[in-house]
Amino acid sequence: MLERVALVLDALDDSSASASELARRTGLSVSTVHRLALSMVDYGFLRRVADGNFKLGQRFVRSALESIALPILTELRNKTGETSQLWIRRGDRRFCQITVDSQHELKATLPVGSSLDLPNGSSGRLLTHDLEALESVAEHGWVESVGRRTPGLGSVSAPVMLRDQMIATLCLAVPLSRVTESPGRDFGESVARAALQIGTELDMSKKL
Repeated sequence: MLERVALVLDALDDSSASASELARRTGLSVSTVHRLALSMVDYGFLRRVADGNFKLGQRFVRSALESIALPILTELRNKTGETSQLWIRRGDRRFCQITVDSQHELKATLPVGSSLDLPNGSSGRLLTHDLEALESVAEHGWVESVGRRTPGLGSVSAPVMLRDQMIATLCLAVPLSRVTESPGRDFGESVARAALQIGTELDMSKKL
């Protein structure tokens, strides 16, 4: 089974292909490839595109995503002084892929791998495509949360987009005691710009 998975992954590389083309490249039967590819989609190893072909899935995109996002999150933390995080969705929960903690003694922080219920928080609302959150993004470029999940803490998040698909959210978490107007008004523009930069650089890396 693992050998066949490896054959399919090697056959795709960074291109897309139909089940019949994958069968030709791997030497497996079309029915076997199709059944295996659908199972790999379920586990995030592959994804299906609009024409029905298969491409490498989000597990591989995330690896590139983390490499690109880390320096951008670090720069955002240095600019704002607050904790920056990258969140992804898995089922009905969200997981912290990257966190760059504030250097203040009082800070909002969660370790990498932290799991939170959806749709709590600004990132949670985005990852569940909450209508009000999406409207806020359309209007401002960001969505904020003020003490909704944890009293005394606020956040502002923006979507990380790859070819019109939200693949993650960038979140800046901040103690409300350091907020001047609101998390969004204070930091939203910087967060939205950083999220856009991640998506743009990831898209460019996929075209190389």
